[in-house]
Amino acid sequence: MLTSKQRAYLRSMATNYDTIYQIGKGGISDMMVTQLDATLEARELIKLRTLDACEYGPREAADILSERLGADVVGVLGTKFILYRESKKKKRIELPR
Repeated sequence: MLTSKQRAYLRSMATNYDTIYQIGKGGISDMMVTQLDATLEARELIKLRTLDACEYGPREAADILSERLGADVVGVLGTKFILYRESKKKKRIELPR
């Protein structure tokens, strides 16, 4: 569980990140979850976007993915959302206490 200070820190980091995944009319598939799992392990912090054709809203998609990936939702803004999960192999982001 992230504190509000940690969320703010991660949100500020994510402003410079590009959106690397888009969720469209295909929804959230097992293949997507597998790819996101590998990406979170490598990057720890990712930004995603839901398209208009998606059956889920951004908050719903963020909640579903965070549950399936064991990640924390850092924030949801418009159609974009940010997920964070600490890497098991190589920690890259040092969170404030």
